[in-house]
Amino acid sequence: MFTLNSLPPPLEAQLVAKLLKAEPATIGHFRNTGFMDPAIRAMQSDVRIAGPAVTVRAPGMDGTIVGYALGQVRRGDVLVIDRAGDHRHAAFGGLVAYACKVAEIAGVIIDGMATDIGEVRKYGVPLWCRGLSAVTTKRIGLAGEFCVPVSCGGVSVHPGDIIIADECGIVVLPRAEAEGAAERAIGMQDAEVNSRKRLDSGEKLPDISGATKVLQDAMAKQKS
Repeated sequence: MFTLNSLPPPLEAQLVAKLLKAEPATIGHFRNTGFMDPAIRAMQSDVRIAGPAVTVRAPGMDGTIVGYALGQVRRGDVLVIDRAGDHRHAAFGGLVAYACKVAEIAGVIIDGMATDIGEVRKYGVPLWCRGLSAVTTKRIGLAGEFCVPVSCGGVSVHPGDIIIADECGIVVLPRAEAEGAAERAIGMQDAEVNSRKRLDSGEKLPDISGATKVLQDAMAKQKS
């Protein structure tokens, strides 16, 4: 059985530019939820993407729905593929990567395997996956779902959720919370510039970060 829904709204270029400045690892300083399993890793170095999730559930060896998705995705979309627990069949390879390149999507995240990694890197398509496999999906036409809530890396992803991903990991943010989270992260990153200057001037990191005071307060309570 197949389920085909409409695409979520695209993101404004100005918001995407802001989101791209926010590092997932910085967001991880103040959020604990929405982070995918770190076993889903970037297949390229020095990469960061941000954009709206376009979701796919492609079960087992049937990759028909992935082919359908390639005819729907737009520039700036992030294709998120739920493989429904299949970690054997690669649902993404060279020709699929080239189609993604032509469509100018932001990137692809797969809770499963990929293949043809040399071609994927050659075409410059940012890819996150669990690993590589020589066994691929087939166009069988059994089942698949497009633009439905999916599970990827242990996180629920809805169409239109905001994805920010780099080498350190992947965070999924509700659209209503994404800009605020990005602004907070950017502020923290800007503050690090001043912290580095203070380190250069001879201050110690625990004094700058507040760790010294936290420890002093904890020791005082311990003594009392």
